[in-house]
Amino acid sequence: MNTATRPEAARPRADGRRPRRYDPTAPEPEFTFEVVDGLVVRKPVGAKEFDIATRLHNALIPVLAASGFGRSYPGLGYALPGGRGRKPDVSVLSFARWADGHLFPPGDFVPVVPELAVEVISPREKTHATLAKVQEYFAAGVSAVWLVFPNIQQVYCYDSPTAVRVLSRADELAGDPVVPGFRLAVADLFPPAAPTP
Repeated sequence: MNTATRPEAARPRADGRRPRRYDPTAPEPEFTFEVVDGLVVRKPVGAKEFDIATRLHNALIPVLAASGFGRSYPGLGYALPGGRGRKPDVSVLSFARWADGHLFPPGDFVPVVPELAVEVISPREKTHATLAKVQEYFAAGVSAVWLVFPNIQQVYCYDSPTAVRVLSRADELAGDPVVPGFRLAVADLFPPAAPTP
C-alpha cells in the first residue's frame, strides 16, 4: 500500500516513528492531537488558523447566548464512533444534546457530538484526510460541517456529505437552521495580513 492510500494514523511521523496508541490515562501530548483508529495523530494548527477560529468562536458567543441554543467551543474533543476522537477548531453544541449546567466528564473527549463542526484548514493538511473527517462527522450525527480555507479565503459549508455551498469574501456565512440567527460576513474571518517588520 502506498503512502497516498494509507490511513492518516498509519503514516510514520516526520521523525520516522509511528504514532502511539491513545491511552486516556497517560499524560496528554504537548501538541494538539486527535485520535484515529486508536492512535494519537497530531493536528496541524498554525497561528493564522488559530486566529480565524478565535474570530468565528467570538462571533458565535453572543448569538448563542441570546438564543439560548447552546455554546460554542474552541478545540473541544468529541468521541466519535469507531475509536475516533476529533477536535474541531470550533464547534457548536446545543443544550438539547448536552444540557446547560451539566459538567463534562474527565478526559480528552466528551461522549456527544456537536450540531456544527468547523475545521480551519492548514496548508499542511491532506485533502483526503479532510474529506474523510467530513464523512466521519456526518456519520456520527453532526448536522453541518464548515471547512474554512484561509489560503483561498473561502468557506465550504456542508449540509450533508454531498451537499456543499462555497462562500467567498463577498458572501455571508449563515447558521440557519443549525445555528439559528447566526450571520457573519465571510470577509470578517479573513483580516488583512499584518505588515512584516
